[in-house]
Amino acid sequence: MPQFVNNAIFWVEVEKIKPNPYQPRRDFDEAKLSDLAESIRMYGILQPLVVTRKEIQKEDGGLATEYELISGERRLRASRLAGISQVPVLIRQGEENDREKLELAIIENLQREDINSVDRAHAFQRLVQEFGMKHAEIGKKVGKSREYVSNTLRILDLSDEILAAVAAGKLSEGHTRPLLMLTSRPQEQMTLFKEIMYKKVTVREAENIARRIAYDRARKKEFQVDPELLALEEKLREQLGTRVKIERGGTGGKILIDFFSNDDLRTLLQLMETNKAKNPNEMLEKHIASVDEAKAQADGSLPVTVEDATRELDDRTPVEKAAEENSEDLYSVKNFSI
Repeated sequence: MPQFVNNAIFWVEVEKIKPNPYQPRRDFDEAKLSDLAESIRMYGILQPLVVTRKEIQKEDGGLATEYELISGERRLRASRLAGISQVPVLIRQGEENDREKLELAIIENLQREDINSVDRAHAFQRLVQEFGMKHAEIGKKVGKSREYVSNTLRILDLSDEILAAVAAGKLSEGHTRPLLMLTSRPQEQMTLFKEIMYKKVTVREAENIARRIAYDRARKKEFQVDPELLALEEKLREQLGTRVKIERGGTGGKILIDFFSNDDLRTLLQLMETNKAKNPNEMLEKHIASVDEAKAQADGSLPVTVEDATRELDDRTPVEKAAEENSEDLYSVKNFSI
């Protein structure tokens, strides 16, 4: 592996540094970048950037020096915001190949532990697809287990809408486990996702819901529930836009319908009276609108950051989190059976 040039720090003009094309981080919080820029104005850059240096042939026959960033893109962006003309860098000797650049960028970001799980998963995916690396090899590079890498990659099986919420910090990584258990049932997966978002369902509560769905699925398969009953349950679910469960008894049965408020119950009654659901998601959308309106009308309340909100909803202990991320069968149905 190439070494740093005498471990010396050089000062380089910001405009001469090109971004790293293999940067795994895709989302940069503008507010945090502004805070970092202000810190740089006051105290300077405390940790040098890492770059490679190339000599470029100019049209007039001369040579120009160009630098390509390996790690430190947040510091580079914040320096530009702060109006800094030069930044301290460590220059790596030799020509870095594409694989080494991506590896270094991933490792640098993981060591900072502020890369979101979606960007981390995309970075792992690039190492697998573009460089043919095995999960165990990636784990060794970043100091994690093979199971950790495999479970991280599983996140990419979620829909773009859910991934966007995870990347934005609106949905905790812990919530992805019960959602991934419903990959084969996209409608119920989306219903659970929206409940997590707008009813503030915790990780444990979401797991209980996913466990119940898995149990119901196993029960229906084991006891060969009437196919017509299953079709009616699915039809009700589609029409009402919420979770519906039909339980058959000895002489009849009962229907369980999830709802958010009394307004939802009135909406259900109206739908039953008209026998037509113009908008299957009407209940949820009304709840979302009421939540947003309440937030907008709140006066004098202290704002809660997205990170704080998701942290409160992830009610697992540190020991449970560590055990689950390295579990071989983290998303197996058997973990949710009763």
